[in-house]
Amino acid sequence: MGFFKKEKVYTTQKDVGQIINQFAAYLQQKGFKTQYKEENGKAIVQAQKGGILRDLIAADRALTFTFEKVGNQLKVTAGIGKWIQNLAVTAVETILLSPLFLAIDVPEMLWTEHVESEIMKGLEQLISS
Repeated sequence: MGFFKKEKVYTTQKDVGQIINQFAAYLQQKGFKTQYKEENGKAIVQAQKGGILRDLIAADRALTFTFEKVGNQLKVTAGIGKWIQNLAVTAVETILLSPLFLAIDVPEMLWTEHVESEIMKGLEQLISS
């Protein structure tokens, strides 16, 4: 088992709420089921996908993206985490302080290429546009 976690810092004047709304819409267009929450310049977006990719990952796992904005810097962390039930009522600060990303096995590491080549590039375009 290993961990898949990618972290990147962007410079942007965009509001976190605007970015996650656009990102969630982008993910939904790609066929993902999404949930997200934003509080005080911090946010979390989770995405699950049906079909063969979903079969590779346990049903309670999801692609998980955390966002933290300080000034004009936006730190984005992507990885595989547990699907959080009732995300809408969970405090973002609690999520960011807890161990969010899970140890993953080899089939789940196949997601890294998918995330790297498509989803993270889509996110970068949303942030920079």
